[in-house]
Amino acid sequence: MIDPRLKLNRRSLIQLGGAGYLGLNLGGLWRAQAATATASQVASPKAIRACILVFYYGGPSHIDTYDLKPDAPAEIRGEFQPIATSVPGLKISEHLPRMARVMDKVALIRSVHHAATLHDSASIHALTGRPLEGPDRELFAPLPQFYPSFGSSVAYMKRSEPCEVPFASLPYVFHNVVPTPCQGGGILGKAYDPLLIDVDPAKKIYPSDLFRVPDGLDLVRQGQRRGLLEALDSGHGVSGPIQGFYDKAYRLLESESIRDALDITRERDEVRERYGFGDPPIDKGEVNGGGGEMAYARQMRGQNLLLARRLVEAGVPFVNVYDCRTQGQNWDAHANCASQHKRFLLPLADQALSALIEDLDQRGLLESTLVVATGEFGRTPKINNTAGRDHWPNCYTVLMAGGGVKGGAVFGASDKQGAYPATDPVTPGDIAATIYWRFGIDHTAMIYDQIGRPHRLSTGEPVRQIFG
Repeated sequence: MIDPRLKLNRRSLIQLGGAGYLGLNLGGLWRAQAATATASQVASPKAIRACILVFYYGGPSHIDTYDLKPDAPAEIRGEFQPIATSVPGLKISEHLPRMARVMDKVALIRSVHHAATLHDSASIHALTGRPLEGPDRELFAPLPQFYPSFGSSVAYMKRSEPCEVPFASLPYVFHNVVPTPCQGGGILGKAYDPLLIDVDPAKKIYPSDLFRVPDGLDLVRQGQRRGLLEALDSGHGVSGPIQGFYDKAYRLLESESIRDALDITRERDEVRERYGFGDPPIDKGEVNGGGGEMAYARQMRGQNLLLARRLVEAGVPFVNVYDCRTQGQNWDAHANCASQHKRFLLPLADQALSALIEDLDQRGLLESTLVVATGEFGRTPKINNTAGRDHWPNCYTVLMAGGGVKGGAVFGASDKQGAYPATDPVTPGDIAATIYWRFGIDHTAMIYDQIGRPHRLSTGEPVRQIFG
């Protein structure tokens, strides 16, 4: 499990490399499994180079965003009105005006469903493609992760390809009690955990200086320190794979591309403003009972997506962005759902996601980068007695953009109330298979845990219909 108390500094960077927290690959450590192309894959669009997964923790309301029900009774449809988009006949929420302009680059899957009604169980299913074994539950004590996250699986399957950082997560692990065990390598081992990137919201920066060799530490002194470390390790029998971690950690310290990517001040002011810096002030007590919303308004929700684009440009194949972290500061709108969505949650999400899609497109990166935007579930069709919507995993919407999607495509449909799939039901396992397939990875391939036992990479099937 990823320890949220670990922070990046120069000393811990080497330690983290040894523990595998950097997500750095160990070539040849695992048994190779060739990804053979099937007939359907041969006819697929060109394989992507990267994926940015935006995770809206807490569960956005699908009925108030991308699957409105204007003809349903008021207690279901809510107060939001549909608006036209750049795709004739496709309408989304009036509070997503910027996304409405880029829907010709977006595909919607409106029939995703699973059985986990609580955040942690649902997050595990949504971010690994596998349900939590055992009862549906929230986690109030550490629980080891079993199946790997999508980014970890991609890093494992592409472990033979040179890459400084195969998987990054920002701005931190999510959950307000213990980290939900769906964010790292699981059975693949800590070598496939992501590089964790924190943020300084006060300074509006990321820790790029941690990847810079300190002033005054010349090559001679670096060599002396490294020689001392190797001598100490050899005295304790440390060699082989662990030495590979040290080597990669040292190289990462000298990586200009990752360091430059983290230095977001290199971006022009107008680009940073386009992605957005924070949320407008919210009345105290309005957001999920209050507590922390004004502090979160200073967080860099929009800048996190800008950093994800910069990391992709720097060669990172998989980036997770966690949008809204803890209770009182996320999409879990049990009360005042419409008010929270229109005032706090949707404005910056609309601005940042549309900016990411447009920016990738303008830079020629959208076709080779798949953007996936999802929560762990949707919200109840019927509004409750506190004007909120509760957890609803029975049907929700996942958005995909770029990566070869057919712009404006809609796959699957919910019923008249947005309660259950009416056509073409899709599972998180199918979402997982889709991501792997788009990387050119055989989604039926086997992965191997640390004692050599085989596990199928994905239990689902790709949603090929929205690509091509």
